[in-house]
Amino acid sequence: MNHDLILIAEDDADIRDMLAFALESAGYRTVAAKDGNTAARILTVAKPVGLITDVRMPALNGMELCQLARRSPEIRDTAILMISSNAHAYDVDAGLGSGADRYLPKPLSPRRLVTEMQDLITNRHPSAR
Repeated sequence: MNHDLILIAEDDADIRDMLAFALESAGYRTVAAKDGNTAARILTVAKPVGLITDVRMPALNGMELCQLARRSPEIRDTAILMISSNAHAYDVDAGLGSGADRYLPKPLSPRRLVTEMQDLITNRHPSAR
């Protein structure tokens, strides 16, 4: 597992760039994917310590990506933060039910996103940070 690498799976380039900037400013390395299939390939090869995924993406959605991660022994401990513009209780429940550790609504506060991810990584991998 890459203990300072976070995968950003987001189809909106502006949001991807903002997330990468916030995480890199906090000392993480990032790799980004604009669709779920690309994210799945990166996830299984790079084995990042964290994954930030949008719910709605082309090819493979964020919930399917979470399910894939949780089924794979090599990456099942990845800290997963799901983001979405859908913030109804049933959307949050579905995201958490798919395997996400946390669910944050858009628009995002970069500071809160970094804090949430740091907390998830610390809880899942105490020696990572």
